[in-house]
Amino acid sequence: MAAEMKHKKRHACVIVLGDIGRSPRMQYHAQSLLEDNYNVDIIGYLETRPLEALSACKIHELSAVPVTNLTPQLKLLFKAFWQTLSLLMALISIRRPNFLLVQNPPGIPTLIVCYLYCAVTRTKLAIDWHNYTYTVLAMGTAGGEQSRLIRLVKRLERYFGSKAHTHFCVTRAMQEDLQRNWNIGPVTVLYDRAPTQFHPIDLPQKHELFMKLSKDYPQFMPQCYADLKQSGVLEATALTQKLANGSVLYKPQRQAILVSSTSWTPDEDFGLLLQALQSYEKTALAEPQIYPALLCVITGKGPQKEQYEAEMGKMQWQKVNIVTPWLENEDYPSILASADLGVCLHWSTSGLDLPMKVVDMFGSGLPVCAYNFKCLDELVKHGENGFVFGDYHELAEQLRIWFENFPNNPSIQETQTRFGRSLQQFQELRWRESWRLNAAPILEAFL
Repeated sequence: MAAEMKHKKRHACVIVLGDIGRSPRMQYHAQSLLEDNYNVDIIGYLETRPLEALSACKIHELSAVPVTNLTPQLKLLFKAFWQTLSLLMALISIRRPNFLLVQNPPGIPTLIVCYLYCAVTRTKLAIDWHNYTYTVLAMGTAGGEQSRLIRLVKRLERYFGSKAHTHFCVTRAMQEDLQRNWNIGPVTVLYDRAPTQFHPIDLPQKHELFMKLSKDYPQFMPQCYADLKQSGVLEATALTQKLANGSVLYKPQRQAILVSSTSWTPDEDFGLLLQALQSYEKTALAEPQIYPALLCVITGKGPQKEQYEAEMGKMQWQKVNIVTPWLENEDYPSILASADLGVCLHWSTSGLDLPMKVVDMFGSGLPVCAYNFKCLDELVKHGENGFVFGDYHELAEQLRIWFENFPNNPSIQETQTRFGRSLQQFQELRWRESWRLNAAPILEAFL
């Protein structure tokens, strides 16, 4: 009987009322369900190409919300109405699943629509809590959490959220808050873990990535090609060179790579990084023999990207160079594994979620400087696997310490070794194994 259940096709529907391609955790859910012999439907927006592994899923693309000239509050109401209709139509079109697995936020109208669908069709409902909808909306609403609209959103989120049959969340702090203050349960903590595509890579692989990026981004090209005339050099980038015997070497006195991934939204203060880089620029100009030039790679896309790109274009820096590439899914893990230090600017609107970008960096073996907030210590432990900072002064100081006498500072090499041991322990538990241990048994109970 057990063998029969194992091979019997089950049906699951994953719902993301956002861009599927920029919702990595829900993509990993869908991939794990596929690997556990489920038929998987995904409902969401297709602005970015999803993972190749999801080609076996049936993806139902939602229609984009039309642009209107309404007031901000009327825009929210119109958006909720449009998305309600779109989501209902998509749900009606699919074969009835054993359960819906729903991302929150956004919870309005997602939780309401999914609860009603499940009540009518007798389908089980599972919610994956990444944050709280009301805290995200409050950030851009006059009056914040005390406004009437946000208080209404909070009541709806709390009421319909409590109707689900089971819940997952991303931190123990959120689990405690949901159970104690929202009276929601049972709640299972399912930490974000890096899938296997995030792993350390060797220098030849880094060189291949730099060669690829140099075709589109001149920051990765060598300043001149004179070094290619040197005996034995076949090809070169700004950071590496490949010799005739096939070996790849870092260039002497190469620049260091600082990487940050951002969604260019208000919950990440990118201006803080610019201030820290301005401080580093002054230090590196004053002591060029001690501090290397920095190549700062900022990945991602979002609403504030053009604003900050215009601001960065005004910077007349000599020791800091910024590039903002949009990377393919297969190149993003490689740039993390090729960097010398990561920076995370995420702060949580609820204080209860954790930045997945840090998980990706740790999976790639990359130490990180992360902006400090309430529950960050569930992931980043200052001095053990990275650094935490509270303002740009602290971040600038961490950059100075890390890159002093780069790359041959014995004190920093000792710290790198200590961090490396912690990151190797982190990499021992990947998303697939964590999901199989914590999520699979709960969802199988719905069959």
